[in-house]
Amino acid sequence: MYTVYTADTPNGRKVTIALEELGLPYELHHVDLSAGEQHTPEFLALSPNGKIPVVVRQRDGHAIFESGAVLIELADQGGFLLPSHGAARDRVLSWLFLQVGSVGPMLGQVWWFRHGAAAANPDALARYDREARRLYGVVDRELARSAFLGSDTLSIADIAMYPWLATYEELGIGVAEWPHVVRWLAWMAERPAVVRGLARARPGSVAR
Repeated sequence: MYTVYTADTPNGRKVTIALEELGLPYELHHVDLSAGEQHTPEFLALSPNGKIPVVVRQRDGHAIFESGAVLIELADQGGFLLPSHGAARDRVLSWLFLQVGSVGPMLGQVWWFRHGAAAANPDALARYDREARRLYGVVDRELARSAFLGSDTLSIADIAMYPWLATYEELGIGVAEWPHVVRWLAWMAERPAVVRGLARARPGSVAR
């Protein structure tokens, strides 16, 4: 059983999707980012960087923060979505950390300079937009040779990548030039656990 602290953001959606795919029981707490709840002493005791998501194992009270670490914990506990050892595990983790280290930060910068910055900065937006498009191409090439990212089955790499790449319209990025990404996004969007996970991430939802 887990206590989950999350919000309706790409990083927050990863965790609820994974929990629904794995069928693990959890209690859900929505963190109001706009109200600054992520900066309270109570939350910082769980997540020193003041970021969601965080999961707490109820059996021992241990908190795991940072979305990549959370997904590894959940997959290991659930017994699938991540190979247990060897090259297969390495491939999935490599794609997971491509998302954590590159896709999330770059697409996040596109969002910020398109929607969040107080003043327009065309050079910054162009730079991050170009890098985001390059990364969509990286993913497309992998999906051209494999149905999933680094694996022949669904894994936490797909679950981590999906909530970010699915924001292409909000980011002002057309995806028609990456047909394998388009196919994969559509397949992911139709999975019942993905639908449930996205719904759980929204404020007002309750965990099962």
